[in-house]
Amino acid sequence: MNILTALVAGSLSLSAAIAADTSTGGSADPLADVGMDKSEGCMTGPMAQFGRYLGDWDIADEQLSQDGTTWTAGAGARWNFTCLGNGTAIQDFWMPNGGGFGTNLRMYDKATDSWDIAWSNNSTPAMAHISAKENESGNIVMHYVAPKPTPARRITFFPPTENSWNWQLEISTDGEKSWRTVYRIKATRR
Repeated sequence: MNILTALVAGSLSLSAAIAADTSTGGSADPLADVGMDKSEGCMTGPMAQFGRYLGDWDIADEQLSQDGTTWTAGAGARWNFTCLGNGTAIQDFWMPNGGGFGTNLRMYDKATDSWDIAWSNNSTPAMAHISAKENESGNIVMHYVAPKPTPARRITFFPPTENSWNWQLEISTDGEKSWRTVYRIKATRR
């Protein structure tokens, strides 16, 4: 199932459940009735790969200078990960301290043992399709599917501790033979 089909199917299922609930006199919270307020499903099986990042995080970030010699601290951010539909998907909300926002919708694909991710933000209101897979070290490595950025980019989530985790963005200018970290973050639980 491609990512757009999954988004539409999920939206239609939720809309139908809410409509059915309100037309039959169901509870005052139709989202609770369809499991949208539960997160246990994001903490088991493959969903736990991103489920382990659920929560609200303060972000300290830094960027490598153009000449590759100096790291400079950024403005920081807040990053909130939530479980949708008790394991249907994981959505996160990226909120930089200087303003703006972005969101990822992360869906696990059993057939490929990988993640399909839709990313969008307010500065470029379109969707980027990203693919991710957990490696043998427990790192989640993400690659852009479309549109393909130039230079090539990959993102790595490192396994979290109870109260923190690290993330890095790398670029490759030699056809993905070698990678250089250009942006990194440290998340600390709020």
